[in-house]
Amino acid sequence: MKVNIVLVEPEIPQNTGNIARTCAAIGAKLHLVYPLGFSITEKAVKRAGLDYWDKLDIEEHSSLEKFLEKYPPEINNMFFSTTKGKHIYSEPSYSSMNEVFLLFGKETKGLPEDLLLKYIDKTIRIPMRKDLRSLNLSNSVCVVAYEVLRQSDFFGLEEISSYFDN
Repeated sequence: MKVNIVLVEPEIPQNTGNIARTCAAIGAKLHLVYPLGFSITEKAVKRAGLDYWDKLDIEEHSSLEKFLEKYPPEINNMFFSTTKGKHIYSEPSYSSMNEVFLLFGKETKGLPEDLLLKYIDKTIRIPMRKDLRSLNLSNSVCVVAYEVLRQSDFFGLEEISSYFDN
């Protein structure tokens, strides 16, 4: 299964760096949708994923509109992560899909409201206590991405180490 992590207008370089490291570790493609709140050449981004940056498959998009033109949600398996999501992130049957796009919005505002309303049946959320705003963006990406991989039995990832078999 091919996993695509799509960051729409991320603002915090450390989050993007951590997400880049996760993408490298799981073989996911990272999509960065502009405008970014930082330059991807900044030290903070490189530091968070320093030895992984060259192992990433990154695609940059000048705007959300351009991303959606290239990858229409109507013909791609696209899920929109939001605290207001209609479904819990573990509900979709990702294992039946060849490719999945997981969209995450900027840290301060999330994904655009009109986009969420248009694709309300494809919105997902991570359950949490009502009195909290949200999880950190990089933690949210990790939670959802690993659920997608869990459902496909972690296909393509490292098997159990034989380190302790000796």
